[in-house]
Amino acid sequence: MIATLCSFYSPRIVMTAVAMTAAIVIALTVYACTTTTDFTFCGGFLFVAVILLICLGLFSLFIPFLHTFYCVLGVLVFSIYLIFDTQLIMGKFGNQYVIDDYIFAALNLYLDIVNIFVYILSLLGHR
Repeated sequence: MIATLCSFYSPRIVMTAVAMTAAIVIALTVYACTTTTDFTFCGGFLFVAVILLICLGLFSLFIPFLHTFYCVLGVLVFSIYLIFDTQLIMGKFGNQYVIDDYIFAALNLYLDIVNIFVYILSLLGHR
């Protein structure tokens, strides 16, 4: 599905989005591993942020100038989700995944990265 989505954009835009996504993921992973700030408590806040993101996405269909704000907010929300999921995997704070949740944890990280990429791609390639 991502390959099909990328076929609608020029290769230059896709490679720029890949590079930006890689830089964001590496920086946020290093931050999540080295910080003493606990992000594992904010699961409820992130859920509300995703619901608001869905509502804003519906409004941006009718109001075109909201698209840029929608994409930036999407990158921000899923960047925080990446920190949240990384800290849950590491388990050095209060909440953590149990050993049997490794597939779910890997899927969460994958979806965070893919969503960051899609929002950056949409932001760079908006016509």
